[in-house]
Amino acid sequence: MCGITGVYSFQATISRERVTEMTSSIAHRGPDAQGVYSSPQKKAHLGHRRLSIIDLSTEADQPMVSACGEYAIAFNGEVYNYEELRNSLIQEHSVVFTTQSDTEVLLNAFKYWGKDAVKKLNGMFAFAVYDYKLQTLWLFRDRVGIKPLYYYWDGSIFAFGSELKSLLPLQQDVGEFKESREALVHYFRLGYIPAPLTRYHGVKKFPAGSCARVNESGLEIHTYWELNKQVKSEVISDERQAKAELHTLIQSSIDYRLKSDVPFGAFLSGGIDSSLVAAVAQDRSAQQLNTFSIGFREAKYNEGHYAAAVAKHIGSNHHAFEVSYKEAMELVGELPRMFDEPFADSSAIPTYLVSKLAKTEVKMALSGDGGDEQFMGYGMYNWAKRLNHPLVKMAGGLLHFGLKNSKNNRYQRAAELFRRKDVGHLPAHIFSVEQYFFSQAELNQLLLLPEENDISLSLPKTARSLSPKGQQALFDLHHYLPDDLLVKVDRASMQNGLEVRVPLLDHRIVELSLNLDDRLKVKGGITKYLLKEVLYDYVPKELFDRPKWGFSIPLEKWLQKELRYLIEDYLSPQAMASSGVFNPSYVEHLKDRFFKGESYLYNKLWLLIVFQMSRQA
Repeated sequence: MCGITGVYSFQATISRERVTEMTSSIAHRGPDAQGVYSSPQKKAHLGHRRLSIIDLSTEADQPMVSACGEYAIAFNGEVYNYEELRNSLIQEHSVVFTTQSDTEVLLNAFKYWGKDAVKKLNGMFAFAVYDYKLQTLWLFRDRVGIKPLYYYWDGSIFAFGSELKSLLPLQQDVGEFKESREALVHYFRLGYIPAPLTRYHGVKKFPAGSCARVNESGLEIHTYWELNKQVKSEVISDERQAKAELHTLIQSSIDYRLKSDVPFGAFLSGGIDSSLVAAVAQDRSAQQLNTFSIGFREAKYNEGHYAAAVAKHIGSNHHAFEVSYKEAMELVGELPRMFDEPFADSSAIPTYLVSKLAKTEVKMALSGDGGDEQFMGYGMYNWAKRLNHPLVKMAGGLLHFGLKNSKNNRYQRAAELFRRKDVGHLPAHIFSVEQYFFSQAELNQLLLLPEENDISLSLPKTARSLSPKGQQALFDLHHYLPDDLLVKVDRASMQNGLEVRVPLLDHRIVELSLNLDDRLKVKGGITKYLLKEVLYDYVPKELFDRPKWGFSIPLEKWLQKELRYLIEDYLSPQAMASSGVFNPSYVEHLKDRFFKGESYLYNKLWLLIVFQMSRQA
């Protein structure tokens, strides 16, 4: 796990020193080493910050140049099947390796197999290879979008980096980046900015499952793996077969991800996904696994005793930390710097804290991310089914009116789900309301923007027709998972010099889950049914008979009390008016409703606070 940067300037106008500056801006991603490669023609420069996980020797530092001298690579991530690929290269091409690193394997894989080498990889990665003989730069990103990659392209200068901040020094050469109004609208609906957009015009998120070729003919981006194309015409309905396949793949995935030359562990919240990953990892590991959890002193948000019970059963060496609002307050001001653009997922705070805790004992940790999206673990999937019912579609206006005028906060919040007029793409509408963000109608009252604010996010076609629940889950896999959840884990962990691996997002598991019958995901009202059936082979079912809370903080209460100053400082009428973006009277109305009892509005206020902080950072 590392950080990469690079530039290809056709006229050699970007200096090596600029790329060194870009690379230094993400030093937190790789505290162990830094390097910069410059091509003989000075047109291309690659930068790298290293967090050493496999082959700790300096011979494995990057950027790495091939033995023939024709290729250079800057690589962020891990290739878990590198040993098999290494053996294939030795057998097929008599390659002589000088390190034990996956980087050298990847470099030679590209040399001998070309761009199709990426299809052989099992891993999380973003990497660049420069072919100085052909004066061509290649970029690749993993299938699901686990590892981040941003790029800038103006027709003559191409630049890339692991984080948005790594591209900011480039402004000294190409001019100031301008803020994107389109990205702003997306943010207030989703809480994050979806790919390919970023907060700046001209800077984009590199698409997952894609490769790019850059040379003097220009930029070409192609996909080598597409999520929607993994959906087959037939589904797997046999429960015994499906469970056996899933169990085998989870074991294989975790076996791969336990390969490490440094101490490792696992996050353990006590929930289904993290418990499954930790239990299988402990079962497959020859040593005692370190597990890590944090909880909040407010009892509703503290699942520490559940995590401890799971840890005791599987026999891991458990580390727990209890957090108060004071620890969280120290991080609030750091969020804009950490994420570089507005990012309203408040669970970034506990994710950072558990990463900080884990780093005291290990350098790599496993996480359970990906289970909810693949096995229908969110309540919003039920809303997708309800809102697609013909009778609900007909009576939506009446339901909205009745619920809106209720005195029950829960019903008032649900009312927005039935406001179907001009909602754009239904999965995005359901997501924004379920997350307590702004619906399309509310957004039109909030923002002072001249252009239309509709942010429809269409889903690509699939080989079979998906159920409403399946469409909602596919939306999350396309957008919420790579652009929110995985960004959160990447930034929070890398700020602490910790590598986090996500076994449930092995592409083989994703390909299987996309083709399971919905009735194996939700059965008899039990969500994530098949995943739980695998878990119960390791941990007693009784340990999980409780409501699902998620990895969240008591933000609603904190904004009413300890963090109220954020509302007063950032959402004052003067601050709203000076922004030129918001309708100050509408924001005042939101604040008044929140403090008078409509506590479910807290996330809308948090969206505004984070945006204002990000602008002032």
